Amino acid sequence: MLLAVDIGNTETTLGVFEGEKLKATWHIATVISRTADEIAPLLVSLLGNKGLQSSDIREVSFCSVVPPLTATFEEVFRRYFGISPMVVASGIKTGVRICMDNPREVGADRIVNAAAAHNLYGGPVIIVDLGTTTTFDTVSESGDYMGGAIAPGIVTATEAMFQKAAMLPSVELMRPDRAIGTNTIDAMKSGIVFGYVGLVEGMVARIQGELGTKTKVIATGGHAHLIAGETKVIDEVSPDLTLIGLKLIYWMNNS
Repeated sequence: MLLAVDIGNTETTLGVFEGEKLKATWHIATVISRTADEIAPLLVSLLGNKGLQSSDIREVSFCSVVPPLTATFEEVFRRYFGISPMVVASGIKTGVRICMDNPREVGADRIVNAAAAHNLYGGPVIIVDLGTTTTFDTVSESGDYMGGAIAPGIVTATEAMFQKAAMLPSVELMRPDRAIGTNTIDAMKSGIVFGYVGLVEGMVARIQGELGTKTKVIATGGHAHLIAGETKVIDEVSPDLTLIGLKLIYWMNNS
């Protein structure tokens, strides 16, 4: 079995593949101070809750946007699983040509998403990742990573508003009944949810305008379903896109 791990700024997502089938997934908080000795028993416990053992894991593929945890997770898999993991970084075959001014600046998760989206949906395709940041990644018909845009994530922006505006309360992220809020809570929900819908629609329109063609739009990330339910520009929600990309890249480098 292959364990795929996506270490994000806020959340770490894990998935176990048995062949092509995604057998189980987990989401845990990303805690930069955790040591290998803390992470290892947590992973073993998560596997056990799904009826799996650490010995069932034969391969590991992971990407990380948190450099201190990259080395920590490498230590976990070497010491506790007896596996040398594949880390998506410079030198790894991804099947994606990065057409950026400085290819090293592109987050590994964005390249993994590009590889998965092109494999699953062809191209051109736009990937909207609604996580800690909201990213828009564009992949050409031939599978080239063309670039994109980065905006604050929904939770990131909401927390900033709550912290900076003394009179505004913390609110739950959920769909408001209407755009015109008649109280502060509903007004905030409207601005956050419908505001991000507008962001997605506006950015997709601009990117497609620059490409000169309509493209398939795939949403992923923790808030993909919330936003996708409010707009017609998103064609499909793929919550496991990064995990699928990690599996594809692993086999690309080990076949």
